[in-house]
Formats: sequence, structure tokens, C-alpha cells
Amino acid sequence: MQIKTVKPINFLFYRTETRVAELADLTLVARDLFKEVAAQDLTVTGPMHWHYFGFSGDESKTFTLEIALPIADLPQEYDGRFHFKRTEPFRCVTITHEGSWYQLPKSYGKLMEFVAKKNLTTNSINRELYINVDFKDSEANVTEIQIGIN
Repeated sequence: MQIKTVKPINFLFYRTETRVAELADLTLVARDLFKEVAAQDLTVTGPMHWHYFGFSGDESKTFTLEIALPIADLPQEYDGRFHFKRTEPFRCVTITHEGSWYQLPKSYGKLMEFVAKKNLTTNSINRELYINVDFKDSEANVTEIQIGIN
């Protein structure tokens, strides 16, 4: 676990209001983002991100989710299904989770223990970066979790 500041990143992204139970329905958005990158002749610069805004831990409540793909440049003009943005620096605590996504809550728990121990304040923004995704062997998944702090 570490504290770091992620430099600004350009993203092509999809935004929705959702609940935890609906997340599996959104997995194909990643494929559509890659298709749009190809159609717009953009360059991908990193792994797929899922950014959670306002998730309180209560799985019954809605929150904002952005499924985002890092890109090299932001197009000047665009009229399509997705959005573009450049983020601000993102200060966070981070951990690399290896294995099944069903075990992600354990890694989140470790991060929250670290936050409490260091007397840090979270800002209701979490990110998951999917370094490696393996739908056949979930133990091969590698996910970087970032919890935003003030």
C-alpha cells in the first residue's frame, strides 16, 4: 500500500448512474470504447479504468460510474456516444489486488484500515485499473485499486 498522486490523464469515457448489482451488465462498454478509439483513430495509453463517484459501500444505493480508457490526445470535435476529459491530479492510497474480483472487498478493507491508521480523509472517489483481465482464470486478474484522499 502506498500514498501517491496520479498525474492528469486524458480519457474517453462512458458515464452512468448504477448500483453494484448492475455492474456486470456494463462489462461490454469496454469493448465499445475500444471500437470508438479505433473509429476515431486515437491511441490508447493505458489499461481500462472504472471510476466510482459517491459510492458509500451501501450496495443498494446508486452512484456514478465512469468506464474510462486512457488516450493520448483529446479530439477537438466529437459528436458521439461517449465523452472526453482530462483529469486533475488524483491523490490516493493504492494497492494491487491479484486474483478474483469477488475478493476485492478484502483489498478495499485493507486500504480503509490504512486510511484510518494514517488519519487520512477519503473524497468519495475510487478507481479500479484493470491491469490484466482473465475471464477463464480469475486468479490471473490484476487490479490496481485507488481510493481518493484529500
